[in-house]
Amino acid sequence: MSILEQEQLEKKYDPLDTTLKFVNRRDDLDPLFSDDDDGCLKAEMSCGHAVTPGSLTQWCRSQLDEGHYKFRCPAVVEGTKLCNKLWSYQEVRRLADLSAEEIQHFEETMARLAAAEYCEIQPCPQCGTYVERKDLTNLCVRCIICTADQKKTYQFCWQCQRQWKGAAPRSDRCDNDGCINRDLQLLQTCKTISLPEVEGVTDCPSVRACPTCGVKVEHNRQHCKNVSCPRCHVEFCFVCLKRKRKCSKTSSPYKICPSGVAPRQTSIPVWHRK
Repeated sequence: MSILEQEQLEKKYDPLDTTLKFVNRRDDLDPLFSDDDDGCLKAEMSCGHAVTPGSLTQWCRSQLDEGHYKFRCPAVVEGTKLCNKLWSYQEVRRLADLSAEEIQHFEETMARLAAAEYCEIQPCPQCGTYVERKDLTNLCVRCIICTADQKKTYQFCWQCQRQWKGAAPRSDRCDNDGCINRDLQLLQTCKTISLPEVEGVTDCPSVRACPTCGVKVEHNRQHCKNVSCPRCHVEFCFVCLKRKRKCSKTSSPYKICPSGVAPRQTSIPVWHRK
């Protein structure tokens, strides 16, 4: 058991906390929970499901790891139907009993994910200030902080993270030695994998660029061939690279597509946000 998992197990509610509604039933976020393991107070979320501070923390951490900054209840309500009610961060922070370190991690990660959903940002290599790239077809980006400090225009390459060299705008590279698109290089050189649960898929690139937003996506080799992009949340087929709804019209999620395995991508899609 990891130190993190141990910390989650040690979390417990204060039985004297009158701001929480305690309930005497199973933890709805822990499918392996047994009444024999009882001994930890459960509190009721706004959606009506019971949680412990540890299970709530673990679930919300997993959501952040998958690129989701909004937290929804995963409890099963009927058959395979999920509750899916949205929890506010304030509620999560209180009922997960987040530590100061966890609050910092949650809030920094949520801010980064929320910003990435609406714009493309990364730190300036000179001053560390986050800069937005508004033109996704131009790798030359100006840092207004460095420009003001140096009293002359400071531009850097979004791709190699060095001061810009050469003519601009450009979409492929700057003139610095070794400026290459490492994501594109990875797409072209990554190993191939099989998808054990998908009939006929034995030689598929292990990394794909999301056809909608271009972010790198990997398949965990479990379940069907469809994946959900952690940035734009569009579901697509990892095999043929079509959107899930289009691919599903011609083949089963557990069989190879009629068009076969799409070749390695030679360009990365630019996200045209609506």
